[in-house]
Amino acid sequence: MKILVVTGRLAQQTVRAAVDGSADVLVLDIDVAAFITPGLMRPSLPAAEYDMILVPGLVSSDFTDLEDECKTSIRLGPRHAYDLTSVLSCVDELELSKTIPADEFLSKKMREDAFLYIEEHERTAEPAFEICGRKIGGNSTMKVMAEIVGATRMSEEQLRTKIHKFEEKGADIIDLGAAMDSSVDDVIRSVKIAKKTTNLPVSIDTLHSDLIIAGIKSGVDLVLSLNSGNIDAVKDAVIEHETAVVIIPDQGDHESLFQNIEYARNLGITKIIADPVLDPVGHGIVESICRYRDFRKKDETTPLFVGIGNVVELIDADSVGVNAVLAGIASELGADILFTPEYSDKARGSIAELVAASQMMVIASERESSPKDLGIDLLILKEKRYLPDVEIPEKFIFASEKSKWALDPAGCFRIEISREKKAIIVTHERATIVGTDVCRILTAAIDMGLLSRLDHAGYLGRELTKAKLALDLGWNYVQDEAFERRYYGIRGTV
Repeated sequence: MKILVVTGRLAQQTVRAAVDGSADVLVLDIDVAAFITPGLMRPSLPAAEYDMILVPGLVSSDFTDLEDECKTSIRLGPRHAYDLTSVLSCVDELELSKTIPADEFLSKKMREDAFLYIEEHERTAEPAFEICGRKIGGNSTMKVMAEIVGATRMSEEQLRTKIHKFEEKGADIIDLGAAMDSSVDDVIRSVKIAKKTTNLPVSIDTLHSDLIIAGIKSGVDLVLSLNSGNIDAVKDAVIEHETAVVIIPDQGDHESLFQNIEYARNLGITKIIADPVLDPVGHGIVESICRYRDFRKKDETTPLFVGIGNVVELIDADSVGVNAVLAGIASELGADILFTPEYSDKARGSIAELVAASQMMVIASERESSPKDLGIDLLILKEKRYLPDVEIPEKFIFASEKSKWALDPAGCFRIEISREKKAIIVTHERATIVGTDVCRILTAAIDMGLLSRLDHAGYLGRELTKAKLALDLGWNYVQDEAFERRYYGIRGTV
């Protein structure tokens, strides 16, 4: 395909380097490429015929008429010139857009294709068994089980709210954690609330046989955890209700896992999931991963349960990367259920992170590739690629701190955030503004006459941006305080 890339004077060197001879480059008589118009481009078009003309992705003009005149497709290229390399490498494979920048279009297309593949993969997968229509094991995707810690202590409203939140985050199974002092009535009440609230499979997490039986009779679809200490007491209820079970080894005896599984099968229990138990970092994580590997070598078909939350909750590191790596290891081990309680503040987001990681591993496995460039990623705090640095001109004014600030006669603002409502709350003596968009909040403050000084407007814009970043990244926000983060053990501010 013969392609013409159109740009302006300032970007021409970057464009030529990115194109690297794979397309022709037309430099128009304009500095900023984003301001290119059909009128400016029309007289400069070469006589040569092209299959496609790419204009900068930030251009807002309509090129439909010019496209008809020159009988050549005019499409938006990427927003940033350095992305031309990747766009041109796959331009033969898909139709670019007239309205969406090529890099955004390709990213969106890759993401849509990834989800379509996952849907088709799951539709045709042959599982070991199903729980409430959810495929478990076989070649189906890894499912995320989200535990509601202390579910039996919660009010109906609290439990319903928690279940809905976990559903929104993508959980495949809702696990009800039974508090240590839970009664049979507590379990019955919690299970009934959960079953009325969600269509997802519901499990109960306890070792106490009376609570397990109460949960089964109340309608749970899966129970955690059975071993030689409780299996005889609950076997009749499990078999009668065809409940799925997670089987664990006896305390300190990991070889007993195979014995417990064989015993359960001999009893007539059919829906079995094995949990060799993943230990935290510093407490034998490597040895426990080896146990999973050894189990899978001996047993290739029984679905595997991996308690990823055991590791994430007990390490002071961002959960995103930890969850991604552990999901990758679990995938290589042939795991089927990834468990997380998402309990501590630092582990919030783990459900969605594990869902995304599971999806990434499905696609990577199909492609026989590393989990990168898949259309789905878990890059939250770091960029995949940096834009080129801008050179500092020889002549410039160094920005120095203002020695004295004056109060705005129009009044002061108090800025706070609500993670629960995902909102920024701006309080002024005359009004309270709530929103999620910094520009809209600032515009509202200006329109209401709550600002009378430019420096105060600049201050408000800066603090609103910090508040928005805090909401997006799950950080704390305190007005007038710099973000404080720890990188590699070194304290610093952002």
